[in-house]
Amino acid sequence: MSMREKLDRLAVARDAAEQGGGATRLAAQHAKGKLSARERLDVLLDEGSFAELDRFVTSRSTADGETPIYGDGVVTGHGRIEGRTVYVFSQDFTVFGGSLSEAHAAKICKVMDLAVRNGMPIIGLNDSGGARIQEGVVSLGGYADIFLRNTMASGVIPQISAILGPCAGGAVYSPAITDFIYMVRGTSYMFVTGPNVVKTVTHEDVTMEQLGGADTHAGTSGVAHFACDSELACLQQIRDLFRFVPSNNVDAPPRGAGRDPADRRNEALLDIVPDNPNKPYDMHEVIKHVVDDAEFYEVQPDYAGNILVGFAHLGGYSVGIVANQPAVMAGVLDINSSMKAARFVRFCDCFNIPLLTFEDVPGFLPGLAQEHGGIIKHGAKLLYAYCEATVPKLTVITRKAYGGAYDVMSSKHIRGDFNVAWPTAEIAVMGPKGAVEILYRKEIAESDNPTTAAEQRVSEYTEKFANPYIAAAYGYVDDVIDPRDTRPRLIAALETLQGKRDRNPPKKHGNLPL
Repeated sequence: MSMREKLDRLAVARDAAEQGGGATRLAAQHAKGKLSARERLDVLLDEGSFAELDRFVTSRSTADGETPIYGDGVVTGHGRIEGRTVYVFSQDFTVFGGSLSEAHAAKICKVMDLAVRNGMPIIGLNDSGGARIQEGVVSLGGYADIFLRNTMASGVIPQISAILGPCAGGAVYSPAITDFIYMVRGTSYMFVTGPNVVKTVTHEDVTMEQLGGADTHAGTSGVAHFACDSELACLQQIRDLFRFVPSNNVDAPPRGAGRDPADRRNEALLDIVPDNPNKPYDMHEVIKHVVDDAEFYEVQPDYAGNILVGFAHLGGYSVGIVANQPAVMAGVLDINSSMKAARFVRFCDCFNIPLLTFEDVPGFLPGLAQEHGGIIKHGAKLLYAYCEATVPKLTVITRKAYGGAYDVMSSKHIRGDFNVAWPTAEIAVMGPKGAVEILYRKEIAESDNPTTAAEQRVSEYTEKFANPYIAAAYGYVDDVIDPRDTRPRLIAALETLQGKRDRNPPKKHGNLPL
């Protein structure tokens, strides 16, 4: 056979591989509003950059008389996002329902190994009916092989999961270990057991959307970080993420455009915090006035809204932002917000992304449900994450910093590098009203006019304690600043911290309060 004949044969084989499960199944995929495995890669990656690996792998357990299908239900390889190399796998639902077999798993494991070895992110586009039943325990072993690699890669390279169809049973645990999960409303689902099993076991009638849809996991369970309206929007959001995160745990985060002047002062910051300390305001406004070009890539925007986390650039530097949100539950810390922020802080610390904290926190949420739910343990996760983090840590106290929550939110005492307060800051063991009720209870009760006596004591306590100057006198905050100077002061601090060297004691690993 001549070279040209061999090339013709190769072309036929390549074409067969790219057909996946065939035109009929592809049409069914499109009818559900879903792209094919290869179409998704075309959207995710820079044009023409995808290089496929293991195109001609076939199932190792094909039934007698059955024609093997190239690729075995998953497309793997590498490409680029804004010029940066990433490794990818994209499950093909048109081939055996995207089910995971021994060969399918081996393809995924290969690109994961290559990603770790070469220090490149791994992105998984999940669309699978689960384990391939015909292969029995071999397919289960394939899942375990993937789980192990997810765990070993954690903190070494960014791992991103997009759920673009069903993801059920054991398959859910691979995305759960990865750093960020993106879902699509109406077409993607995650659950350990489906609605039919739930009904059989618990007699609960639930739909797939209620049990494991995008909004359920983005807003209720907190499993997913993003719920998108379409696959195109989902894949574009993944591309946007890589403007802020590095390729591995050794590289520096990517720089922003740096067009926004570093010395920009913003008059609007003077009017955001209300004069009434009990009145809410939107911390998004503070963030957007401080960061470059008012751009904040928020993570988990639909979950635990009393705390905000996400990425931005500040003076061109990539930063991870954690901020109490006074507009939701007064910005109090509870179980969900503590876990949300702790996970984000640890991601940033893994990948050399400086942490910027905006603090306005009245404390931890009291109540029977919180105590019985383990607020002590879960709140300790956030404390542990901040204490352990060795990246540059900057904190701005905009208003309330009460009780143990003051300590937790990247205080100077837990290795905060640059801590400043606005003149509106109230740094104290507790709020004036609560403190007076404890300290002067007897005096107020015995007075001729308890209301007036209480108000007088509250005023005295506020004047003496609910301000930033006592903390500043002890050096617990480095300065009390004009809010308009927040951006230039933070950028100057970031520049001085670029050579920061901080190390934790040698150990196998700590015992995070899980």
